[in-house]
Amino acid sequence: MSQEVEQVNTHAAIFEPRTTNDEPRKAVCFVTLGCKVNQTESEAMAQLFREAKYQVVGASEEADVVVVNTCTVTNTGDSKSRQVIRRMIKAHPESVVVVMGCYAQTAPGEILGIEGVDLVLGTQDRVKILEWIERVKAERKPQNAVRGIWDAEEFEELPQLSEEQRTRAMLKIQEGCNQFCTYCIIPYARGPLRSRIPENAIAEARRLVEEGYPEIVLTGIHTGYYGQDLEDPWSLARLVRELDKIPGLRRLRLSSIEPMEYTEELIESIVASDKVCPHLHMPLQSGSDRVLARMHRPYNLSQYKELLERLHQRIPNLAVTTDIIAGFPGETEEDHLSTLEFAKSCGFSGIHVFPYSKRKGTPAADYPDQVSKKLKDQRVKELLLVARDSQQAFIRPFIGKPVEVLIEWVDPVGCAVGHTPHYIQVHLPTQEDGKSWTAGQLVTVILEERHIKRS
Repeated sequence: MSQEVEQVNTHAAIFEPRTTNDEPRKAVCFVTLGCKVNQTESEAMAQLFREAKYQVVGASEEADVVVVNTCTVTNTGDSKSRQVIRRMIKAHPESVVVVMGCYAQTAPGEILGIEGVDLVLGTQDRVKILEWIERVKAERKPQNAVRGIWDAEEFEELPQLSEEQRTRAMLKIQEGCNQFCTYCIIPYARGPLRSRIPENAIAEARRLVEEGYPEIVLTGIHTGYYGQDLEDPWSLARLVRELDKIPGLRRLRLSSIEPMEYTEELIESIVASDKVCPHLHMPLQSGSDRVLARMHRPYNLSQYKELLERLHQRIPNLAVTTDIIAGFPGETEEDHLSTLEFAKSCGFSGIHVFPYSKRKGTPAADYPDQVSKKLKDQRVKELLLVARDSQQAFIRPFIGKPVEVLIEWVDPVGCAVGHTPHYIQVHLPTQEDGKSWTAGQLVTVILEERHIKRS
């Protein structure tokens, strides 16, 4: 399971209100923590509420219903989720407070113990949220709607995205994970592999393109295993080929794919497409074979490096981002130094670095040779230096050359932020001619140093 999928920066994403001329109606606000999958699901849930005549408002505005979509990939995710839940209860004392997501799935009793929580909904049965809210109102007591995750057999279809601001659309195609890496709680929060029916995924992609989205990102928990549970012979490679045929689609981006999921067929599908972005996320987790084995990662460094070299040979200027966990139980100084050297040798365009977080219920949590926080923090710092240098080295050849940027956000004074196909974040100042950048616009600019925000 990729840390990138389930631990993009743990933060609160708040849906801003849509402009409307309708009469005042019921309101709902969302606060979302964690990964791209959570973001996608919150957007779908917001659409479900809109269809029920709710207005989606910001978290600081009055709301009849507050929905907190939680993360549990690390202890920090749990802690942040609890903080946000309590903050929203305090800010909205008269609202129905719903807690959903991975933390809700794995610890419903713990969440129900927070005074002010009205409904706990996990990572399935989300389409029934409005029914549960009515039950809460009728019975005037908190409700636990969480079912055992291993009861889940099919991909849950949520309402299709329908937002006013059209830039990059997340298209969820898969749910669940059967890998059971020794550090990862996600299989217990998301359940077994379930793939979305291809006809539904393709139909939504077509609609998104028709509505003006220039880029679609395929997301899931174990995206590369898409289709393994379907009766017809479907795979991610076949789905990519079908999506590539959609007229008007400008960019197709693949989210995290595990190393062992890069089949020759998938590589061929990526190479043959002029729409698939030359940016792939391939989790590493450790640069030590000994640690990889303890993590239950099904590859070694030699296999990883061979795949990386093969991808670079087939896809010119390919950007590869990765995840690395620092301080896994039993990680020695030799293991850490090996990780530093291996990461330097890979030429990653970006590295997400995380300190190991003990998750109750996972095998690694019971390993006796836990690494101290102080040592983990030091190793994170050293890896972040490698990440910074690696990113800068990747960006350097693009300076002074034309790049295509998808404008994703424009601030009040007219400055814009967007990404290139290689997922280089570009900051554009206001235009000299006084014209405004537009979210969703694809523009070609000569990349300059001033366009790159250094961390």
